[in-house]
Amino acid sequence: MNRLTMLVTAEGDWVREGSVEFRAALGDPEPDYDASLFAVVNLGFIRFQILEDSIIEIDLHPRNIELPALLAIQHQLLSSKVKLFRIKYFDISWNSEILCSAELAVSRLSELCSPKFAPADKDKYLVEPQDYSKLFESEEGPLQLLAQKWRMSFGHFDPSVITFAIKQQLLSRMIIAAVSPRMPEPVFRFIGDGHTNWLDSDYHLHAIGQKMVDQPDKDYGAWVSQFYKSVASTGQPRYDYVTAAIEHRPGTFVTRYERLLLPWKTPSDEVLVTLSSRGLPDPGNAAAGLSMVDPDSSSIRKFARSS
Repeated sequence: MNRLTMLVTAEGDWVREGSVEFRAALGDPEPDYDASLFAVVNLGFIRFQILEDSIIEIDLHPRNIELPALLAIQHQLLSSKVKLFRIKYFDISWNSEILCSAELAVSRLSELCSPKFAPADKDKYLVEPQDYSKLFESEEGPLQLLAQKWRMSFGHFDPSVITFAIKQQLLSRMIIAAVSPRMPEPVFRFIGDGHTNWLDSDYHLHAIGQKMVDQPDKDYGAWVSQFYKSVASTGQPRYDYVTAAIEHRPGTFVTRYERLLLPWKTPSDEVLVTLSSRGLPDPGNAAAGLSMVDPDSSSIRKFARSS
């Protein structure tokens, strides 16, 4: 049987089974055991096999998979002409599933590898997950319309997304970040000027190409970037209400906002994640529960008046 076997490392690099590159990634130059199986079960590798150009087999241990490896495999599947896929995954024992399209295989891999994602709420940040499916059922407001455009576009990004955002007056409050196997940390591709209320006035211009975690408030950057990575890896939208205390000279900026995160496919291995947001009132006084905030700061007094 004609069989091509490759592996993707946890870092998203492709190596041929048994090659020098594979043994280097394994960290053992002369393994006397099933090295491929060991790497899959213990090191977060994904085994990728093409059988007779008719079926692709993917072996993985979902709990150990890192985002670069997942994105590398998904990109390869979407570019393949093969129509039959077998996913073998380890969960106490080995399980096997057959899927009949690349899109279904990509979606199932996202589901299997999706962490039980709920970043620990730090004292300075509160997130209230909302049911994003409600946005597809309503035509009230620009966020609903953007969610519907994402669904009608099958999640494919093209220039019409920007045109639509301009038409719906969403562009100034939009952020676009890129996630790829080569750059698993979200990188800014666009920041609307409507975010200058919590960023320096020209940050949205010179931050393009920089990592999201490196924004001025690094705690907030590290916290919020987790959501972008989760949306990119699962391929599923996220809709939240967020209350955050963001460090912003000369004090602390407290904000409550509604956000919609959407994952968009591109012709490359990049996934673009768009953020669309708008301010919310704070009827439950959620901001009062945030710690590490100076209650006498001018920005908090301003927030309280606006709420």
